[in-house]
Amino acid sequence: MTSANDQDSGDPTDTGEEKETGETGTGYEGDVVLGKLLRQLNVELDRFNVLFGDAHGLHQTDLNALVTILDAANRQEPMTPSRLAAALDMSVSATTALLERLESLGHITRERSEVDRRRVDLDIHDTARQVGGEFYRPLLRELGGAWDGFSAEQRETIRQFLVATIDATGRARETFSTR
Repeated sequence: MTSANDQDSGDPTDTGEEKETGETGTGYEGDVVLGKLLRQLNVELDRFNVLFGDAHGLHQTDLNALVTILDAANRQEPMTPSRLAAALDMSVSATTALLERLESLGHITRERSEVDRRRVDLDIHDTARQVGGEFYRPLLRELGGAWDGFSAEQRETIRQFLVATIDATGRARETFSTR
């Protein structure tokens, strides 16, 4: 297993030299390093998610849907099939098939909204929350241990970095044409 400190990124275009990209406008070599570390983190998280998906018969899109529905519930925002389709950049018919699969596996519920009976609200079933919590608990424990050495001020800076990075990634994604 490689660590984030390993020099070889596995990128065939990586010559081992940090170069100014000119794309960020800063020319800061550290941006390249941060980008590579984020890419490595993404791969490691994907690998972890695959373990969960394999254990429960779920594909990456299924996991993305479950997290999107769960996050909306945690924010106390209603999640509907059309909002989910937009969030996952999926067609309505593909989203319907996805929801039918997740519902048949017992992971979600679809119910008429109490506020607007025309609307269907999505929620994560309690057993899915429990199974997910049990599986991801070791990861959260390891992450917590890794973060113990950071002060509250450093954690706030990291939080701001992650929020800005997520927002920037969303904006970059929007530059590509949608389906």
